[in-house]
Amino acid sequence: MQTLKELALLGAMQNKIELSSHELAEQLQTSQQTASRYLLELDTLEMISRELGVKKQMIQITSTGSEALENEYHSYKQIFDLTNKVVFNGKLVSGMGEGKYYTGHKGYADQFEKRLGFVAYPGTLNVQIEYIERNKIRLLRNYGGIEIEEFQAENRTFGGVICFKATINGRKGAIVLPKRSHYATILECIAPDNLRETLRMHDGDPVEIIVHLQ
Repeated sequence: MQTLKELALLGAMQNKIELSSHELAEQLQTSQQTASRYLLELDTLEMISRELGVKKQMIQITSTGSEALENEYHSYKQIFDLTNKVVFNGKLVSGMGEGKYYTGHKGYADQFEKRLGFVAYPGTLNVQIEYIERNKIRLLRNYGGIEIEEFQAENRTFGGVICFKATINGRKGAIVLPKRSHYATILECIAPDNLRETLRMHDGDPVEIIVHLQ
């Protein structure tokens, strides 16, 4: 990725640039052999196109390479925006129907209203995220969140959860994370209304969740 960045800074996003592996090695502060290997790998991954010459080669970043750089940019932007928000992008999936029972229970509902500032619609909107985005859940847990305490009812214990105020495709809501849970790839969202109906969404539709930390 560093090699791709250096090529972009040399102008390879817009035009073909003339470059030798020796010149690239100096730019990367590495050996010529390593620089040549990086170019070969980028070529194999179809992130660059190359026209080989006697001493130099004409190199240009492809659309695949450009997309990789854009994803890298958004990752860094997410890091520096972390003091304000965390963004998840996923797709809508159907749950098992348990969310309606739990969120509608008085022990949870009263705490949601008191600590989140809205009466939660009975049920959750389930959003599947990419496996790698579980790291963001770890960041949220380290940050803290709004705690919903466990309680006793119906001769059983209902576990505590951690909430984070959020917007779900622009609508007011929150995500709910069980305190005792592994890092799943399904985020459960609650809101004052039935988001699936309000937003006219179906399974597989894209969902953007913006968690506000301040």
